[in-house]
Parts: sequence; C-alpha cells; structure tokens
Amino acid sequence: MYIRSFTISVAIAQVASLVSADASNFWQSFTSQINPKNITIPSIPQTTSTEPVTECTYYNPDPTLITINNTEWPSIWEVATTNNVNTSVEFTAVYNSIDWTKAPNIPVRTFTAAGGLDFTGYSATSDPDCWWSASVCTKPKLADINEDIANCPEPETWGLTYDDGPNCSQNAFYDYLEEQKLKATMFYIGSNVLDWPYGAMRGVLDGHHVAGHTWSHQYTTTLTNQQVLAELYYTHKAIKLATGLTPRYWRPPYGDIDDRVRWIASQLGLTAIMWNLDTDDWEAGFTTTVETVQKNYDAFELMGTNGTFATSGNIVLTHEINNTTMSLAITNLPKIMSSYKQVLDVATCYNISQPYFEDFEWTHTLNSSVTPASGSSSATQGTVTSSSAKINQSSTSGAYQIGPNSLLVIAILSAALI
Repeated sequence: MYIRSFTISVAIAQVASLVSADASNFWQSFTSQINPKNITIPSIPQTTSTEPVTECTYYNPDPTLITINNTEWPSIWEVATTNNVNTSVEFTAVYNSIDWTKAPNIPVRTFTAAGGLDFTGYSATSDPDCWWSASVCTKPKLADINEDIANCPEPETWGLTYDDGPNCSQNAFYDYLEEQKLKATMFYIGSNVLDWPYGAMRGVLDGHHVAGHTWSHQYTTTLTNQQVLAELYYTHKAIKLATGLTPRYWRPPYGDIDDRVRWIASQLGLTAIMWNLDTDDWEAGFTTTVETVQKNYDAFELMGTNGTFATSGNIVLTHEINNTTMSLAITNLPKIMSSYKQVLDVATCYNISQPYFEDFEWTHTLNSSVTPASGSSSATQGTVTSSSAKINQSSTSGAYQIGPNSLLVIAILSAALI
C-alpha cells in the first residue's frame, strides 16, 4: 500500500491529535479514493448483468478506486473485534477518546438456551434502559443520548428503507428504483460493503441515502462496549472507503438497541433510525410463505388510503437481503406509490440536509416545515430543489488525509524520537 512521506514532526502531531481527539471526529481519519460527486462504476459482468450467478461472482476491485488491506479490517461476518483490530493503534485511539466512566451502567444482554434474548427479571413496563426489544422504546431515558428516528413526520408518507445491502444481485432492483425515480434509505452491512464495494458505490451514484447497519449483524445489546464501538466504527469506515461518504445514521440489526448502545453510538455522533411498520419480508421462503408477507404488504398499503397515516407517516422495514425480498419490493412499489402521497427516503422525509459527516448537502427535501427529531440536529426545513444531492466544491473524498493504515508507521517513527 502506498504511504506518502511525512516529516517526523507532522507524524508526531498526527498521533497526538488522534489519541486526544473527540470520538465524534472518528471519521476524519478515514480515507477514500472515491469522489462521491463523480462516481464511475467499472463496467464488469457483476455490475452490468441481471443474472444472479454472474452478479454474485466475487471480484477484486480496481485498486485505483478501492484498496483493501485485510490486516486493518475485522474478519468478514465475524464480530468486529476479530483479526486483532481491537488492539490496533487505529482502534485503540478511538476507544481511548471516549470517557467510558460516563457510559450507562446497563448490563450486556444474554441469550436464552433457545437462542432468543433473555428478558428474565427485566420490566418491559418501566423499561429503565429504553430497550427497544423489550418495549419498542425509542426515546432515551438518559440525558445526552440521541433519540431514535422511528417514523416520517409528514402525513401519508411511506418511509422507504432497505436493510442488509449491498446485495450482490441488486442490479435489477436498483434499475427499477432508478426507473421509478425512487430514493430509499439503504442500511449497509460493513462486511457486505467490503465484499461488494461496487454495490455500495451504486447506492450513492443513484442518489440513495446510505446509512450503516453494523459490521456483522449482531444483536448489539449482547455485545460488550468495545464490540459495539467496533461494529459501528468499521462499518462506517467501509462505507467511506467504497463511497467517499461517512453516514451520520445507522440501524441496529433486529432493532435491538438500548441506552448503553445508543450512548456509544452518540459518542460517534450517530443516530439510530428505526421503523413503525415491519413487513417481515426476510422470513419469506424461510419461516413463512411469500403469501403471508404479501398480506403484510397489503395491510400496510391499505393504511395509505384509510386514514391511518392522516397526521403522520411511517418508516417501513424491508430488506435488500435476497432476490425474494427485492422481488416483493418491485411487485408492491406501484401499489405503495398509488396509496401514499409520498414515498421517500428518511433523509428527505426529515429534511435532513447533512446525512453524512462530509460536506455533502442533501437537497432532495420536502416543500414543507417539519419538527426535527431529537438527536437529529442536522434536520432542517427546506424546499424541493433536486432529486439528488450535491457536494460543496470545497469537500474532498479524504484521499489526501493521513489514513489509519499509516498510523502504525507514524507511531513507530514517533517512538524512535523519544
């Protein structure tokens, strides 16, 4: 991997600043060769075909676009503290930038013998920890924690979201969304992003709102503080590598979040996006039938015309996880669009003008005023100016910053002077 030459004084200063940095600045050390305002996806069979076997054949990304050094990443699909990354200079600096004495005194959750979350002794009624899995709580019980976003505030609005991407066989699905001029909030898994980086690139190229969905899709309340931090950190690092952008928003797998996990995410400046309708589409063909999931869609589509959402909208949980879920989406989107006044990504339905940490302005906004979500300080009022997003000319992809992969070299250089 190419490392630029730096003076020893700059090296020392960089290490010192990273160690003492506020955790919310974690994204500033990320690097990317991708300019999100000028993305060109390589034309290879995996990016042009709509035949799943061809699309899902692994490829090595063009090194002029994406360079993956496996030693600086967790093991794919394993908890994000694997591959010794939790002891690296890079991760240790971020971990130590957080004052863990202020972390909520909430226990790490456990599983029952049957494999479900163990709620023994926990009161879902009082729900002292705002544990979503126990009570569907979205408003933290503790101070200085970002409140979840759980529904679109605009009436008769379908909040369009898809979890578990980028899926390797996404081409036909993304083609359809593009043809219909639909933008969704796409929650990408870090492991999937490293496996299929061009898929993540397409998400940004097509104008979707990209957010994080952890590195390995664990129940986050069952993870230690260090593991939660790593799951968030390396997911957002992967998205930055592949797209040039670092999301401010994320979704916990299975909706499993409590105030301990929220507090850790808030230290990174991240806000959770939940949902208030669940299609259960991921179960189709596994634990239930496609017909059963279709009935869920039918019921939710009816809500768009029967007054259920006359005063506010929804955010619907659906998945990019496989061809069944994406086919269900394509089948149902025409009915959804005819039943609801608006079908929007979450950034748009909240008029969030800065959904990424970089200087990337989201301009696909509503022609109306809304009340920003607590913990979503970037929500603003706005008017429709474009169906895409724009980047101020001053922004960069981060390619000229000192990258985390260089920190060990810098640290060694610094130590040599002491």
